[in-house]
Amino acid sequence: MRPFTVIALISDINPFSRLILKRSLSLIGFATILTCSQLNAAPILILGDSLSASYGVDEEQGWVHLMQGKMPQHEITNGSVSGETTAGGLRRLPALLESVQPELVLVELGGNDGLRGFTPTQLKENLTKIITLAKSQGSQILLSEIMVPPNYGPRYAKMFNQVYQELATEHQITLMPFFMTEIATKPEYMQRDGIHPNASAQNDIAEFVIPWIEKTL
Repeated sequence: MRPFTVIALISDINPFSRLILKRSLSLIGFATILTCSQLNAAPILILGDSLSASYGVDEEQGWVHLMQGKMPQHEITNGSVSGETTAGGLRRLPALLESVQPELVLVELGGNDGLRGFTPTQLKENLTKIITLAKSQGSQILLSEIMVPPNYGPRYAKMFNQVYQELATEHQITLMPFFMTEIATKPEYMQRDGIHPNASAQNDIAEFVIPWIEKTL
């Protein structure tokens, strides 16, 4: 129905019915605006390793998938790969940025660098390139802190963790605490390897990450 037809009809009905019709049209307009804003909500890219790639659990049980259900207004792309290092993430990032065009990139990488004994210098160089590349494409960055097991030695562990603190300060980006810190202390939340979270832990991880994403956006 064209606008002038609606106006003509309104003038022909009684005042009470006219008020109801006007309110109904206002609600329709509001719903249309709300729907459009949801469709245009920020695309999000998760660039991570096995902790984000649903290793050992069904994809539908993984925290990224669960988070999509909790944030339906956003289109969330999981670009995580089990075993991924910062170097591997850097190689894949250009194609992901072009495909997803994310407003926010959550970077959860570095654990495998530590497990392979890469130097903190290498870690920082790769993460710096990831951050710089994503920011150059207009994406905001949420950097997840990563910690290595204490058996790697306190000196290495301290230098490793310090990389994330330095990057957050130098690039003025949000640093999210390592979501495995609390999970790893609960045997019922861990797989048999003692490294990866099981299905029971995934919802807790999603609930932990969501406020940090909202804060960054």
